[in-house]
Amino acid sequence: MLGRRRRNGPRASRKVSQVLNRFDHRPTAGEAEIRYLDGDFRVVRPGAFVRCAVTGVAIPLEELKYWSVERQEAYATPTAVLQRLYPGRAKA
Repeated sequence: MLGRRRRNGPRASRKVSQVLNRFDHRPTAGEAEIRYLDGDFRVVRPGAFVRCAVTGVAIPLEELKYWSVERQEAYATPTAVLQRLYPGRAKA
């Protein structure tokens, strides 16, 4: 094997997968598709915002705090969460 060099280390060819998360600051407009996890979320399709499942208001990804893993939906406020979980008990 003289004259041939094996590539080992950081320059070796390998598959690189693109994983997007909330810390990627790429300029993308439009609605994102999100996979909601326990305590975190994963961006499936890049975008700037998601919609609240109750109110329909756009929630910028940087401000997304409330979601349901079971229902896979986002909420703009704690009140929206309560309205979704307890629809008959909504305050007038």
